[in-house]
Amino acid sequence: MEDLQIVALFWRRDEAAIRETDRKYGRFCHKIAMNILTNRQDSEECVSDTYQRAWDTMPPQRPDSLRAYLGRIVRNLSISRWRASRAQKRFGGVEVLLSELEDCVPAPDSTRRTAEARELTDLIDRWLGSRTEEERALFLRRYWNGESVKDLAREAGLSPNAAAKRLGRLREGLRLFLEEEGVAL
Repeated sequence: MEDLQIVALFWRRDEAAIRETDRKYGRFCHKIAMNILTNRQDSEECVSDTYQRAWDTMPPQRPDSLRAYLGRIVRNLSISRWRASRAQKRFGGVEVLLSELEDCVPAPDSTRRTAEARELTDLIDRWLGSRTEEERALFLRRYWNGESVKDLAREAGLSPNAAAKRLGRLREGLRLFLEEEGVAL
């Protein structure tokens, strides 16, 4: 079923929307949650919460890309759950991803105002737009979807070391770009 048809089911408050969403995007959502949480039960709960959030927000929302919409929801819910569990104990999943980016993206505390955060988002979008499709995919799959370097390397036909070096060059490129644009790191 096409995204527009699934969104229309949500708008009609038809419970088939959840079944069709799970059929089409269940694996995608589970993978994002699992990459962040590294716990199957927590991941399943986040995916279930994602479907509930989609149900609660459509209408009024009418996403153009259901995949991106669900990906954002499951990622945000997973990070929130990770932060809550991290208050009790430390995990390596997201902490590793965030530590890799800390040298090239300022901490949230340094972007206090919403306008500054939006400006940073726009700069990162602009930088990503200047990268090749392959570089964008590698960067987003690692730092948005939280996929492992090992999995990315395997799918790209690279050694994990080569994939890690590419990611390192991308992070360095982002850091230099942001510095050139006047962002204090």
